[in-house]
Amino acid sequence: MHKLIFYISFTLFCTGFFHAAAQDSSMIRKHPPKKNFRDKIFFGGNLGIQFGTSTFADISPLVGYKFTEKISAGVGVTYQYYHYQDQYFDFETNVYGGRVLARYNFTQTFFAHGEYEYLNMEAFDFPDTRVDVGSLMGGVGYIQRIGDNSGIVALVLYNFTETHYTPYQNPIFRVGFVVGM
Repeated sequence: MHKLIFYISFTLFCTGFFHAAAQDSSMIRKHPPKKNFRDKIFFGGNLGIQFGTSTFADISPLVGYKFTEKISAGVGVTYQYYHYQDQYFDFETNVYGGRVLARYNFTQTFFAHGEYEYLNMEAFDFPDTRVDVGSLMGGVGYIQRIGDNSGIVALVLYNFTETHYTPYQNPIFRVGFVVGM
């Protein structure tokens, strides 16, 4: 009886050993390759133009860093040209500024977005006076993927610190692009 138990144990051991030794390399769990710093950088921004009684142009590039697959942050600069003219009023200004932003990806296409934007512009009610406008904004976004790591971004934001100098009204709709995301 002891010999039978020994042979069965020996056979099971050898079968397990040879099976483990003969495993295909695709069966072994692999860790995803580590991404280097350049692979975690993304670029994007907004470009916009409008003509009519109000003429508006916006160039707002940004650069960001993906800390994880879900969390990213970035910085951007903003230049906007604004001109309003009717029979009673003629106002023109150049707007300069910047922003810091953070995003949390719920899925590959939907994300939460928060940002603080600082703008400097000419005050419409005090000629030759420039004012600083800070805006704390939050909202959600959607990426329509174009390839593996780029896409068109649509945002709906709410400005929690809106003033009469803020250049846009709530809610704020933005459309832009991103590469490297």
